[in-house]
Amino acid sequence: MSATVAARKRGKPASGVGAAAGAGKRRRKVDSVGNRGKSKGGGKMNEEISSDSENESLAPRRTEEEEEEEELEETAQEKKLRLAKLYLEQLRQQEEEKAEAQAFEEDQIAGRLKEDVLEQRGRLQKSVAKEIQTPGPADIRVLRGHQLSITCLVITPDDLAIFSAAKDCTLIKWSVETGRKLHVIPKAKNGAEGKAPGHSSHVLCMAISSDGKYLASGDRSKLILIWEAQSCCHLYTFTGHRDAVSGLAFRRGTHQLYSTSYDRSVKVWNVAENSYVETLFGHQDAVAALDALSRECCVTAGGRDGTVRVWKIPEESQLVFYGHQGSIDCLHLINEEHMVSGADDGSVALWGLSKKRPLALQREAHGLQGEPGLEQPFWVSSVAALLNTDLVATGSHSSCVRLWQCGEGFRRLDHLLDIPLVGFINSLKFSSGGDFLVAGVGQEHRLGRWWRIKEARNSVCIIRLLI
Repeated sequence: MSATVAARKRGKPASGVGAAAGAGKRRRKVDSVGNRGKSKGGGKMNEEISSDSENESLAPRRTEEEEEEEELEETAQEKKLRLAKLYLEQLRQQEEEKAEAQAFEEDQIAGRLKEDVLEQRGRLQKSVAKEIQTPGPADIRVLRGHQLSITCLVITPDDLAIFSAAKDCTLIKWSVETGRKLHVIPKAKNGAEGKAPGHSSHVLCMAISSDGKYLASGDRSKLILIWEAQSCCHLYTFTGHRDAVSGLAFRRGTHQLYSTSYDRSVKVWNVAENSYVETLFGHQDAVAALDALSRECCVTAGGRDGTVRVWKIPEESQLVFYGHQGSIDCLHLINEEHMVSGADDGSVALWGLSKKRPLALQREAHGLQGEPGLEQPFWVSSVAALLNTDLVATGSHSSCVRLWQCGEGFRRLDHLLDIPLVGFINSLKFSSGGDFLVAGVGQEHRLGRWWRIKEARNSVCIIRLLI
């Protein structure tokens, strides 16, 4: 027996030339069998063997296997390093997000601080007027309740209620949302024993404190009545003026009350302590209107003496401004350094409290009335301004409320649009949020009976402003 045969019997591979020859024979045999299979199966078997779908299905398996092998091959040290990198990346992303949020918050705080500084200096002028759209008939709600002309009104700081007063000596509290009466303070009867508190003559002015706690109302009987705004309960009565009380205003953030009268004086009161503080003199004629903001000062319109005055309460001094040709019947502060006023010569003026003359003067603001050749300007009977913005409203008896835009630096007054309302617009007030404007409408002027518009309705009109 040869060495090759002996090796086969022992199960060992053949070595040398014989082994190589045997391997060659086996390869040739396999190849020949494969060729015969190919020839029998034809092109069909070729397509099955070279199928793309089978190659694709095999490829992911190889990839997964490779990934598993890589994971198995990863050492403990490499795993720690990989997890540390992932953790650092998460920390970096969190810090970037935190930095972005902080930068955004700082921008907001900086903007708010800038607004506060400008507001304190009286230079804040937010631009909202150009965004106002003309209200339609559906945007005007009419509240009827007074028998005679509305003379004045105020809006509560939360914009939920309106107080109105009229020549019928009544006060009505209205709900802004529903338009219903929340409370009515009727006219007081003269000489009645144990009579309910109220006014017995025309109510000319009202004011509400910035916290909404106190309401003050003044009438032609020289009285100032203080009410609790929430319940409409009477608290105090201030006496001291020698003629009709024509203007009232609370200093913002306090319970200090300023009042003015046809007796040409300005008085200061402390409502929380139910006390009188002092009296200031200076006007040469009956004072027609008054307004105040946060500073310890107030502004007054001197009626026929043709002046607007700024009263510095601590110094007991005053600044005198000239500009209108007629009687100045109404004014309103726009911010701590600027105000708007209206007169019976038909003009509307913008003032800076550091200038003795108007920054802008709009003559014939509501046009002319009368026969040709005898035209007279419509009296400006009310003005209002949205605080710290460029939006101003004026009223007359020209069948409309007119909205204006203050130019840059309050040096120009541009007409925006008209809101149709028939009657004397005796009072105007913007809501604190600027969502609506309230107008007090009457058949007569609030200070007299020079004309009477019969088709007008004595009412409170809530005008929704579209921005």
